[in-house]
Amino acid sequence: MPAAIMDQVLEGPIAWTRESLSAGDGAVALTPACLAEIREAAAILRENPLPVLAVRPGDFAMQACRRLMARVRRELDDGVGFVLIDRLPVEEIGRDAATAIYWLLCSMVARPVAQKWDGRMVYDVRDTGQKPGNGVRPDITNVEQNFHTDNSYNLCPPDYVALLCLQTAKAGGISRIVSFASAHNEMRRRHPKRLARLYRPYWFDRQREHAPDDVKVVSHPLFEADGGRLLGRLSHFQVVNGYKLAGVSLDAEGAAALEALEAIMNEPGLSKEFFFERGQIQILDNRRCGHKRTGFQDHSEPERKRHLVRLWLRDRGRTFYNG
Repeated sequence: MPAAIMDQVLEGPIAWTRESLSAGDGAVALTPACLAEIREAAAILRENPLPVLAVRPGDFAMQACRRLMARVRRELDDGVGFVLIDRLPVEEIGRDAATAIYWLLCSMVARPVAQKWDGRMVYDVRDTGQKPGNGVRPDITNVEQNFHTDNSYNLCPPDYVALLCLQTAKAGGISRIVSFASAHNEMRRRHPKRLARLYRPYWFDRQREHAPDDVKVVSHPLFEADGGRLLGRLSHFQVVNGYKLAGVSLDAEGAAALEALEAIMNEPGLSKEFFFERGQIQILDNRRCGHKRTGFQDHSEPERKRHLVRLWLRDRGRTFYNG
């Protein structure tokens, strides 16, 4: 049976463009009360060391932070679908404490889940000097990314993706976010026939994030309707590799639809752009917004190389990578 297509103009706060966003949309500042709680929690953790995964919100009162993160969750679910939180005092409390506090704050939004099949929960985003390929995620390289959703290429993507900036690059590494609702509106207006193809499955390379004897590819549509909401799964790189691994050619209609969608998303007026600064936390709705970053050049000193810490958040299913 053909997939249901959202054949209407998508509206609401999530259907934003660069022009429609105000300066305050998605911007969240840590209040003095929150910062005081963060400093107190960091001091407690220095006196009572724990692995990050063992740190639990229930062990800390942090009422101001809880109120703030409840506001963050509302912005993700009912607002523009992304937030930029400014900012943790990394230089003051140190990287380890900042990472633990970041884990605490994100745990107040939703449950952290595994980001790799081997169960890794906290993921360091750094350039390893490799080039993207099967088993090499683009996030551990310095090449420019396409707009994508995290874990689009497997069974159970996270609802939200969080990033903490511990160190910026020497040059480049600009972050961009795009609303799938707005991209969908433009596809419907300009390419209605191609839009329909995005609701049918594409092959994705699973990036070797599976049991050794499991299948190497999986098929999903790029767009789907879910209770009146548009959800997306997107990774150009994994689609190209997926068809190679499946031993089939991407159909001309599918290629044209993907190319049209990416051209629309890359138009300057559609996406929000910002330079991610040290201590800032970005959280976005991973099914309703795409994200990317530009290529970057690193410092030569190891301690000054670009370093983000990523968390995946999802209340659905189990904590396992595959839910």
